[in-house]
Amino acid sequence: MKARVIEIKRFAVHDGDGIRTTLFLKGCPLACVWCHNPEGIGSAPQLAYMADKCIGCGSCVSGCPSGAHSVKDGLHIFEREKCIGCGKCEEECPVNALKFYGREMSVEELLPLLTEDREFYENSGGGVTLSGGECLCHPDFCAELLARLKEQGIHTAVDTCGAVSREAIDKVMPYTDVFLYDVKAIDGEIHKKCTGRDNALILENLKYIDGCGKQIEVRYPYVPDYNSGEAEKIGEFLSGLKNLTAVRVLAYHKYAGSKYSSLDMENKLPERMPTEEEVEEARNIIRKYGIKVI
Repeated sequence: MKARVIEIKRFAVHDGDGIRTTLFLKGCPLACVWCHNPEGIGSAPQLAYMADKCIGCGSCVSGCPSGAHSVKDGLHIFEREKCIGCGKCEEECPVNALKFYGREMSVEELLPLLTEDREFYENSGGGVTLSGGECLCHPDFCAELLARLKEQGIHTAVDTCGAVSREAIDKVMPYTDVFLYDVKAIDGEIHKKCTGRDNALILENLKYIDGCGKQIEVRYPYVPDYNSGEAEKIGEFLSGLKNLTAVRVLAYHKYAGSKYSSLDMENKLPERMPTEEEVEEARNIIRKYGIKVI
């Protein structure tokens, strides 16, 4: 069984407790206006081209079987419509001007990579986190991988937006120690404005996971002029959960703009970033409901 991998991030410290390795998988059902991982939205392979790094050496030309790359008068030309998503050109580029997202990897291929830092997990209370995109777009793959990790005694976390089927959640639940769960808004219309979808399923899935007794850490991405007024409603809603360990309020940033350019994707990132005072106010609103905020 295989899935398309975006990236494997070692020594991650914001994707659950302790030092962790985070596996990012491709594909997401939401279209958040502030998405800082645009390479994770679509399920198909993508090639990012960073023109500012390119030295026009032409190494990618011979490595591309579809003729998507060429060099004319010392200038590199990438014809994206010709790209077949094989990733061979990335291997040839000597200056990392090309990055391939979506290489298919199996559970057997990933296990040694994800368990390589076992000693750090054990000493820090860390483990392995599955993320995306939305990792639960690949429920069977995630369930098999998580089961194999648990067989080796490794702590596991699933980072999800919650816009997935109940069946997908049930498949991974026996092998998941903690769910890192995004709550972007409680108001359905605001959520739809922010992500393109209603949030009824997301909130129901959150209550379901809580009812099953699983630990949950909620992430609230705070974006001015979009969901910045939702802190009160979020605090009230979360106060009814029994297995909530903490809420992490994440300040929006727009530093992913260059990713959109490199992928030839439309950049809809909001212009304004929040002040620390605004984010702290949101944290304090949630704290007054007796919720731990980190």
